Amino acid sequence: MTQTFDKIQLDFQQMIISLIFVILLLIIAFIASTIFLPSSQNKVIKKFERFAFIWLTFDALIHLILEGSFIYYSLVDNIEKSQSPLAKLWQEYGKADSRWLHSDVTILSVEIPTSIFLGPLAIYILALLINNHVSRHYWQIILCACEIYGSWITFCPEWLTGSKNLNTENFVYLWVYLVFFNGLWIVIPLILMRQSWDVIIKNAEIVKKLKDRKLE
Repeated sequence: MTQTFDKIQLDFQQMIISLIFVILLLIIAFIASTIFLPSSQNKVIKKFERFAFIWLTFDALIHLILEGSFIYYSLVDNIEKSQSPLAKLWQEYGKADSRWLHSDVTILSVEIPTSIFLGPLAIYILALLINNHVSRHYWQIILCACEIYGSWITFCPEWLTGSKNLNTENFVYLWVYLVFFNGLWIVIPLILMRQSWDVIIKNAEIVKKLKDRKLE
């Protein structure tokens, strides 16, 4: 009975530590937005632009730190047996999706380009956002499309084989780890894609009207 209680307590502690780490990354992203997108009398930052900046910063940190560590432990170390702090985070998430504990080749194939390319791309888009460069929206659509596709490739093989590696019985593992956290990388990219689509279409219509006036 004591061993069972100790295990539950240890699992709860690891869950809290993991959630605190994610919240810490979100706080860092918010602080970065106040530094790089400061509001002033002459420059009022739209709320949605700040939201986009916070998300893109958080996104870059996740890709580079968390997913980067997953690649490292998968290729060099052993996630399930490692005692390092970042490996502990993956061990916690592995309770919801065991593929992350065993360096599943499908997961690894998705995470390598995600961390190497999408992490730096998110930082590049942040630089474009800071400088209010219109090309940001082209790259933002590419980033969002890649992340949505990555989510599909991550879970589709599992759904087709009966979700044998997913823990669908535990409420926290299913609805918090699998549905909520992974759902963020579908819902928010869709929102950002819509924003970029609206900006691109609006600018295209303005250019078209100017050309039409010149032809008259």
